[in-house]
Amino acid sequence: MTDTNRFVAPDEILVGRGSVTEIGPLMAARGSRALVVATAGGIDRHGDRVLDSLHAAGLDTTVYDGVEPDPTVAMVEAGVDRYHAGDCDCLVALGGGSPIDAAKAIGVAAATGTPIREHATDRAGYETLDGPLPPLGAVNTTAGTGSEATRSIVVTDEATATKFLVVSTAVVPEVAVEDPELVASLPPSHTAFTGIDALTHAIEAYVSREAWPMSDTLARAAIQRLARWLPVAWEDGDDLTAREETLIGQLQAGQAFTNASVALVHGMARPFGAQLHLPHGLANGVLLPAVVDYSVEGNPERYADIARLLGAADEGDADRTAATQAAPAIRDLCEAVSLYGYLDAFADVPDRETYAGLVGEMAEDALASGSPANNPRVPDREAIERLYLDVYDRALADHA
Repeated sequence: MTDTNRFVAPDEILVGRGSVTEIGPLMAARGSRALVVATAGGIDRHGDRVLDSLHAAGLDTTVYDGVEPDPTVAMVEAGVDRYHAGDCDCLVALGGGSPIDAAKAIGVAAATGTPIREHATDRAGYETLDGPLPPLGAVNTTAGTGSEATRSIVVTDEATATKFLVVSTAVVPEVAVEDPELVASLPPSHTAFTGIDALTHAIEAYVSREAWPMSDTLARAAIQRLARWLPVAWEDGDDLTAREETLIGQLQAGQAFTNASVALVHGMARPFGAQLHLPHGLANGVLLPAVVDYSVEGNPERYADIARLLGAADEGDADRTAATQAAPAIRDLCEAVSLYGYLDAFADVPDRETYAGLVGEMAEDALASGSPANNPRVPDREAIERLYLDVYDRALADHA
């Protein structure tokens, strides 16, 4: 066993206005019959530009627009059926994390002939995919998940109302397209959700026990860029400079965490989001300040640096003093994009007694994900349960 770090990324990344028009030639070098995976809304808004580029480059296309937020096993299975019916040999995802994750999962299931659930980390472990997968191009339309540059897939098992994770370098898309013109239509709510998701990726990558210099550079740049530009993009979605900067920030964050791992926030967010039907970025933003408060003592130097990157502490401040400003600064940034104001519209918050009855199961699922083990301060089950209850009392009680 060698002490070696491996950096993974898409083969080609295109960033800039109008870059969506280049998806056709890039995929024509990799296949001839593409399954285009999207939501119905994504096809309505941007499908023509993607399909026109693919067709002009000589590709035949089959469209699967049955993806919805938090893709399920059933959605993946339906996509696999469309893939085979169209005799496809490559995939193009159009959208944010949900279509991109769905396309990754469809590629895995189509190539292996086995259900996607069987490839989850809790059953198969990490990096267990053998053999080539269909080439995948990801046209990103949100500025948050970083899924177009990662080796992870998140799928909801509707039978158990839980999310599971598939992790393999084999699922990193070959092509990633970051066109700010496609993000301009993102409403303020989802600009906030995806932006805070990206911030969480960057922060967790930076404090992860798996962090290393390559991921550190990307994580620090992402934290600073998102803190500067996310509020601008949220305030004025037509500001294409802000949109492009947030796209770059979330791409940096995605590359950081896929090469360093996420930690406690993401371990807690998956069951938390599934039980409360929260968008993933909103779940992260609700949990992040509390988890940072809990974790500071595990690595005060890193959290002090985060506070400085967020403009909440100075270089001259002692690390332990600066570190205490990280969580308030994160909370301030979330409030600057009205993140918590979206809870009434986007969350199903139960009464405290019902919620408390879910806490044990959520904590068990969080630990099973493996992510909490990467945290600077590694929690046990009781600590995670306390954090869930603390989050309810501080952030959710008024929205029940």
